[in-house]
Amino acid sequence: MTATSNLARVNEEAFERRGEYETLFFEGRWLRSGEMLDRTARLAGGLIDLGVSPGERVVVSMANCPEVSLAYQAVWRAGAVVTPAIFLLSAEDLRHVISDSQACAVITTPEFLGKVREATAGLDDVRYVIATESGPDDDGVLGLDALEAASDPAAIVPRADDDLAALLYTGGTTGRAKGVMLTHANLNFTGRAVTEAAHIPGMTRALMTLPLSHAYGLLMTIAGMHSPEPPVTVLLRWFDPRAFLELIDEHRLQSSAVVPSMIHLLLAQPLEEFDLSSLRVLGCGAAPLAPQVAEEIERRASVTVRQGYGLTETAALISTNPVGRERPGSVGMPIPGAVVTILDDSGNEVPAGEPGEICVRSPAVMQGYWRAPEATAETIRHGWLHTGDVGYLDDDGYLFIVDRKKDLIIRGGFNVYPRDVEDALLEHPAVVGAGVVGRPDERHGEEVVAFVALRNPGEIASEDLIEWTRQRLGGYKYPREVHIVDAMPLTAVGKLDRKALRGRLL
Repeated sequence: MTATSNLARVNEEAFERRGEYETLFFEGRWLRSGEMLDRTARLAGGLIDLGVSPGERVVVSMANCPEVSLAYQAVWRAGAVVTPAIFLLSAEDLRHVISDSQACAVITTPEFLGKVREATAGLDDVRYVIATESGPDDDGVLGLDALEAASDPAAIVPRADDDLAALLYTGGTTGRAKGVMLTHANLNFTGRAVTEAAHIPGMTRALMTLPLSHAYGLLMTIAGMHSPEPPVTVLLRWFDPRAFLELIDEHRLQSSAVVPSMIHLLLAQPLEEFDLSSLRVLGCGAAPLAPQVAEEIERRASVTVRQGYGLTETAALISTNPVGRERPGSVGMPIPGAVVTILDDSGNEVPAGEPGEICVRSPAVMQGYWRAPEATAETIRHGWLHTGDVGYLDDDGYLFIVDRKKDLIIRGGFNVYPRDVEDALLEHPAVVGAGVVGRPDERHGEEVVAFVALRNPGEIASEDLIEWTRQRLGGYKYPREVHIVDAMPLTAVGKLDRKALRGRLL
């Protein structure tokens, strides 16, 4: 077992165990483990030469590419703090991340350089903008390749286990995004835990399509450093369902981590036209997965869906289904070292099978929200991190997610969980997407409103879907309004965007 949680050291130890091999395939080219480590050390040297100091924040905003991992490892090797920013952010939201984190540098790619320039304009803390490639017209922009070439490999800057390793900004669906402070120990704990819980001997070939800038994608990266066998990763710049299937077929890939929206898009593809016989496991997280959707992908692709659960505030992991003991519909059991309890609104523990707020204690729980002590105190109370999610534990300790507490609809005094309604809608063969929100109502307090996307336009009418749900749900649960839309709005990380749905009701 590694004696330190310093992620740069964990990465170096992984190379020392495994040696030289082809580790990463990206857009037609294989990269070797030794090349990756050498480039990491040289880029770290370049950052140190620039004056990036231990503890300073470096924003990394790129679509998936090998340079994302190189940048993360180099920042950690230099003792600084990785601040990922998904490339889909608007210039305004990116500016908030850069400004709020007081970042000293931003690393990006040429296609996003214009947005980064706009986002950094006038920010005194930003001393450097670094691009993976820089041209003659990129005045003031440093080239990542030039930094590597001009620098000697840097030794690892010592950092304590409880020093900050990453500052990840939450999605901000209910307000301004908050920075979640995660330490080397936080991230190393979950990286090791997911490997110990989910590794299957001989299963080493994976497809990475999640944004590496998201907590879930970052977790998968760190988990790879703990794999007992040398992992081989095929990297997609961004999710494309056909490319996903083609790469599994071509490279005989065995696993991939996805979110529910990706599974929906895969099910719309002619799966039977691809050789998916090598694919054994799809790890699914970030949002609840409807049982019928899990059953369909398992049947059509002959694959096991293994669900897990976590938050950015818990370094992306709280629970996962143990290998060979998966329980359908469950997000698994708390990982060793984590404790989950279900509390009612008065803070009392509820019996097994009864829903309440999911609360957790874990070595992965964040240090707090960056420069937001009041928000931290509201989320971490009496030693428990309050997730804001509603769920229950069964008699065997398996966790089931019901819904987000803030998404609860109270109609006529009765609780309506949007996921229950969405699952009922998704049972209809014409429906490929569903989202449910509450609308203020003078008579009932709130009214249940559904939005659906259809497999084929005009296949079914709204009133028929209302009747479909009325027959399957209690009288107070079924939606009184169903709006048919072309596609469900998603957040930058592929979750259903309820904020956007509520906006359509204004």
